[in-house]
Amino acid sequence: MTEILSSYVAGDWHTPSGSIDGARAVHDATNGQLLHQVSSAGIDFAAVDEYARSTGVCELQKLTFHQRGVILKKLGAYLMERAKKYHEISFSTGTTKRDGFVDIEGGIGTLFTYSGVARRQMPNSTVHLDGGVERLSKNGTFVGRHILTPRQGLAVQINAFNFPVWGMLEKFGPMFVAGVPVIVKPATDTAHLTRAVVADMIESGLLPAGSIQLIAGDVTPLFDHLAEQDAIAFTGSAATAKHLGGLDCVRDRGTRFFAEADSLNFSLLGPDSAPGTQEFDLFVSGVVAEMTIKAGQKCTAIRRAFVPEQHKEAVAEALIAKLETQGVGDPREKSTRLGPVVSDKQRTDVLDAIDEITSAGAHVLTGGREASDELAKNLGGAYVAATVLQADGPWVDAVHDIEAFGPVTSLITYSSTEEAVRLAARGRGSLVGSVVTHDAEFATEFVRQVAPWHGRILVLDRDDAEESTGHGSPLPTLIHGGPGRAGGGEEMGGLRGVEHFMQRTAIQASPDMLTAIGGEWVAGAQRRTGQHPFTKTLADLRVGDALESERRTVTLEDISHFAEFTGDTFYAHTDEEAAAANPFFPGRVAHGYLIVSFAAGLFVQPDPGPVLANYGLEGLTFITPVSPGDSLKVTLTAKRITPRETDEYGEVRWDAEVVNQKDEPVAKYDVLTLVAKE
Repeated sequence: MTEILSSYVAGDWHTPSGSIDGARAVHDATNGQLLHQVSSAGIDFAAVDEYARSTGVCELQKLTFHQRGVILKKLGAYLMERAKKYHEISFSTGTTKRDGFVDIEGGIGTLFTYSGVARRQMPNSTVHLDGGVERLSKNGTFVGRHILTPRQGLAVQINAFNFPVWGMLEKFGPMFVAGVPVIVKPATDTAHLTRAVVADMIESGLLPAGSIQLIAGDVTPLFDHLAEQDAIAFTGSAATAKHLGGLDCVRDRGTRFFAEADSLNFSLLGPDSAPGTQEFDLFVSGVVAEMTIKAGQKCTAIRRAFVPEQHKEAVAEALIAKLETQGVGDPREKSTRLGPVVSDKQRTDVLDAIDEITSAGAHVLTGGREASDELAKNLGGAYVAATVLQADGPWVDAVHDIEAFGPVTSLITYSSTEEAVRLAARGRGSLVGSVVTHDAEFATEFVRQVAPWHGRILVLDRDDAEESTGHGSPLPTLIHGGPGRAGGGEEMGGLRGVEHFMQRTAIQASPDMLTAIGGEWVAGAQRRTGQHPFTKTLADLRVGDALESERRTVTLEDISHFAEFTGDTFYAHTDEEAAAANPFFPGRVAHGYLIVSFAAGLFVQPDPGPVLANYGLEGLTFITPVSPGDSLKVTLTAKRITPRETDEYGEVRWDAEVVNQKDEPVAKYDVLTLVAKE
């Protein structure tokens, strides 16, 4: 009996037994051999839902953001050690070693990125502060602030077939950091690769119980259980995105829905990028790469290649010549650059789309159905020849509306910047566009006008080409998504990706209450003075511990010496008459950095102790000028305390406020220090 792919649900592996009606057969894309069947028959979806809520939410949300980040780092290392195994499985999906690196190592890399986001951009807490404090009353006793907390639900990710590892992990990373349990629904044709990675994630023992479940097969019954605290993150076709957006749970019960849909992305050759320029060669190489990597089965692939009318023939010749150097065949062979598409069904869909485009106003320059049939006959798998189409005119609707999701691109000419902008926007919203030009003026005009229609734009030229990751490579620190046809959603984007799965709440309270709720001292809240806070370890230090310094009088000699010693002889510090003529100064005034230096002398505890280093200063603002004879005092307050999970020290952010003899604020800033835990 053919193997049926198992799912991981409610803390255990589930495999449908017997003959299953409706099970989907999956074949090796390279030779058509039957691999297994996929079905979710017999899964108790109510139990899946309950396990995520009762176990997953509870166990995950016991951890702080930093603790989740440390787990992701360890998990990434664990999976990277097993990457070779994933590549062996990946070959059966038609993926070359080069393609697999983007999917497998690229996917694992997102875990490291989100580990860094959690540990460097978020507090070691379960509450994340969003923005600053808003003063809501005259005397400052009523203030407000936004906080982000984990939603009390689950996140369902529904992934496309083309990136079974990256597509799963780039969603799992931010979901896990946000504290939301994940249910993975992989695409059927490549579910076996996703399953292999998820099995190792579970086997690692690193993840809290309920953090992840995997459903191979139909996930539709789960939607009946989703509600307002839940989210669906989808990657795939625009048609499926439209269907999911109309689900009852989304429309009636408030389940959040994020879509990243396939789009007709463009790359444009700038008017300056004539044959013989580096930019011309970069454009041709970029289009060929996007046609051959993953056999063009990428949501970011270049479907529309815009070229100046005068370079049409040169571009076509260069593309055809470059494609002839790309080895086609079994992805297990090192020489192969273009493997098969994922299945015979996908092959049929791609060829039908090519036929539809050509019948509506385009012609084949290379590739097409006949060449693809010859390949499939000779190689025996789901092969599609690399196909370049030439649109019979720039405004042929088919090239802007129909996507052949394979190694296919259409050349489209433009005659002016205005027309190029309109053509790019004709895709009705795309994930990515790229412009290859060394003309900054053209790039500025073009990019600013097409940006509203695109989630990401690459500007490629000779200066950034060596380090550029290319047109089709989304990066975890930047958003991946796009407006309109592209789905209207966003994925990744560093901290932004985490925030998608959290609840933003405005808190209105007194400074003391807001300090307690947010874990960060707020101006106007209680301070505790007494023992010098620099003598306290993290174990003893508390938010609100403070020091009020003695006073120091600033003299004219101090100002003159600082000017001579540092070389900062700006007239406001050295010339009484010129300074008095400036409407911002009453006469000669102290240097701002002299004030900061004096403040440090007033609050620093000089003896060896728990404070290991001062590593920064943020938000420095000079408010009231300091004249000779003014007396300064500084108040230093422990604002935020962040122990590090993997070190014997932590970070302390101190609020520093310097005032003069009238208690007028002179300077405000945050001091950043490293402090020993014990």
